[in-house]
Amino acid sequence: MKLLLSLLLWINFTGTPDLASIRKMYTTAPKSEASAKDFAAKLSDISASDEKILVAYKAASILLDSKFEKKLSQKMERFKEGAKLLESTIASEPNNIEIRMIRLSIQENVPGITGYRKNIKEDIKYITAHYSEQNAALKGYLKDFVLQSKSFSKKEKQFVQ
Repeated sequence: MKLLLSLLLWINFTGTPDLASIRKMYTTAPKSEASAKDFAAKLSDISASDEKILVAYKAASILLDSKFEKKLSQKMERFKEGAKLLESTIASEPNNIEIRMIRLSIQENVPGITGYRKNIKEDIKYITAHYSEQNAALKGYLKDFVLQSKSFSKKEKQFVQ
């Protein structure tokens, strides 16, 4: 009995992170190196075969973490790794609005020199077209993102109000 309880507790604590906590961490991860590292650590056990939304957040964690690499070669390597993972995740679920929001949030904040800014208009269009179809929790999360985003125009921001 004691072994079974221990096993259940171990599974509970080492299992897949819950989406609500990941969403909350994602909003604070870019603010400091410590937050970015914590976010990356939380998602380190996620593999490409896991739930695609979690894979997209893992890709974002790699991209955010690359910002804090000291060596330029390491920074570029991590950035390419994260971008490739995010793009493959979008390719596998092109109609997932949250994954598109993740890509948009990354692309609007990376330097233009990276060349990773080509989907901003496409993702804005997708998010505005499909926002009303989402559940209440996701709508609230998307709304918070859209209202603080520098990529949406005032007119585009009105659709979430």
